[in-house]
Amino acid sequence: MGKWVKLMAKFAVCWFRGRRDLALENLGLRQQLMVLQRNSKRPQFKDSDRLFWVLYSRAADRWQKVLLIARPRTILDWQKNRFKKYWARKSRRKSPGRPRIDREVRELIRTMSRANPTWGTPRIIGEFAKLGISLCKSTVDQYRTRRSGTPSPTWKSFLANEASALASIDFFTVPTATFRVLYVFVVLIHERRRVVHFNVTENPTARWTAQQIVEAFPWDSAPKHLIRDNDTIFGSEFSARVKGMNIKECKTAYRSPWQNPYCERVIGSIRRDCLDHVIIFNEAHLRRILESYFEYYHQCRTHLSLAKDCPEPRATVPPEQGRVVAFSKVGGLHHFYTREAA
Repeated sequence: MGKWVKLMAKFAVCWFRGRRDLALENLGLRQQLMVLQRNSKRPQFKDSDRLFWVLYSRAADRWQKVLLIARPRTILDWQKNRFKKYWARKSRRKSPGRPRIDREVRELIRTMSRANPTWGTPRIIGEFAKLGISLCKSTVDQYRTRRSGTPSPTWKSFLANEASALASIDFFTVPTATFRVLYVFVVLIHERRRVVHFNVTENPTARWTAQQIVEAFPWDSAPKHLIRDNDTIFGSEFSARVKGMNIKECKTAYRSPWQNPYCERVIGSIRRDCLDHVIIFNEAHLRRILESYFEYYHQCRTHLSLAKDCPEPRATVPPEQGRVVAFSKVGGLHHFYTREAA
């Protein structure tokens, strides 16, 4: 009789309760029924079941009275465990130990060590410090390139260092409008591809050529080595003058212009950029044309071998300087571009 009284009392309470509470209670009871149907001997809660009751405890006010197959304390413990696991996963690093060095920094360490064979670990660390990157010794030791034996520079750096001591000379001919042939003598320094001296004559001699070397290298500016071909114009008088200036002659093989490549290349540039497009009248005219071209060659013309710079380094003009303007060079054959304020 007592059970029926309790049942009727609960029915009366449910009769006056709102639909939301009834729906939540129905949902909780159905979920427990689903768990029991899965395993009637002993309820087995899955992670989805635990998550359901954690969320249900926040949504329903009387959830503790609806829960029949577990204790309310169990739901609270589930929530605490979920909280611990969440923050443990949040604070855990992807990999143990120190954070991994960026790929860009690793590649830069390898590049620095390969390009600078005489640098040790402290030098690389100091260079990175100037770039605003702090590295420890073990990191640099791990990624830098190892070498056996005495450090050796690359061929590129070796030849670049020797270029300041190398010069080359050569003649080339220019026909005039009156069918005369003029000889142009060119002296080239390899370091910045600079033509340090040139002259024009109709009748070159060994004495005249030797005098050009003296004018090209006054005082103590003479290079250590001078590359030339086996032209008969370079006679004993020329060799004696060069030897007196402490310059060692390096003669190319017969019919091998490729052994004097820089001088041959500059002569080709003079022809292609200038002389193939003008008619020469006399020595004075040719000298004026070449002076105008060499001014353009040294100050304006960019070279691939000089990292697209000029023999006389040319400053980069930023866009803030103004609009781009053009200046005519070599009588209009070429133009020089820079910026000027409007």
